Amino acid sequence: MQIVPFIHALRHPFSIPVAPGTTLDRFVYSYIVYGETITLIDTGVAGCEAQIFRYIRSTGRDPSDIAEIVLTHSHPDHIGAARAIQEVTGCSIAAHPVEKGWIEDVELQNRERPVPGFATLVGGSVKVDRLLRDGETTEPDPIHGWELQAIHTPGHSPGSISLFMPGHGALFSGDAVPVGGDLPVYDDALASVASLRRLRELPGIRVLLSAWDEPRTGREAYLHIDRAARYLQTIHEAVLASAGSGSPDPMELARTTAAAIGLPPQAVNPLLARTFAANLRAGDNKDLLADSPWQ
Repeated sequence: MQIVPFIHALRHPFSIPVAPGTTLDRFVYSYIVYGETITLIDTGVAGCEAQIFRYIRSTGRDPSDIAEIVLTHSHPDHIGAARAIQEVTGCSIAAHPVEKGWIEDVELQNRERPVPGFATLVGGSVKVDRLLRDGETTEPDPIHGWELQAIHTPGHSPGSISLFMPGHGALFSGDAVPVGGDLPVYDDALASVASLRRLRELPGIRVLLSAWDEPRTGREAYLHIDRAARYLQTIHEAVLASAGSGSPDPMELARTTAAAIGLPPQAVNPLLARTFAANLRAGDNKDLLADSPWQ
């Protein structure tokens, strides 16, 4: 899908085994940014390199033009094909310093944050060549004049970054902007809201390019961020109500809260329980959105 002439979106469907004979169907976007060379933002899961290479060839370019992969964070559906792409193209890898450990040692990630089907989702570890800290930018492209500005947007993961093209208004948000009614995944509820607030205050967003949602343009981009914040608030209230005054079993809390917010039973797994536990760590203040712009 062409967003603008030099930004193209690729949708990668994949499945997560959540129980014997049961899978959870998901998708993730990666983005191809064309210039004198090609920058790839995220890679999908293992095997997505074939789709990426086919698409690049269909646009008259060659996969060898990929000079850099920028990873918005270290989770399997974002780094899964990075190793295979680098082996073919020799490209460099960029990511936030906090995500480096899990990208360079996927077995460590799997031990510390087990995900169903992890081994089938990730093609292997890959070395991070360049660290992208908050506010740092890539080199301007001489053809289209674009550069990517890194914005540290923790919450979904500690080192998640979004990428902004100020002159073109394109915001690549990774998984920082949750989708209402969909599976929520984050490690820190308060940090997630703070990151949404920061993105909401960016001037000049023309298109919001999320990893787990369709592109949103114009005013709809800002409205979508607003809805994401309200979804986090809904989840927080449901978790506190489900927990009551005690310390419930994490999986029981996940089942009760999932039912309260309308998630299907097959979505309940240890990863979802980890997400809801983040709301308990945020404390018993029921209002996550107390500060502007969600007063």
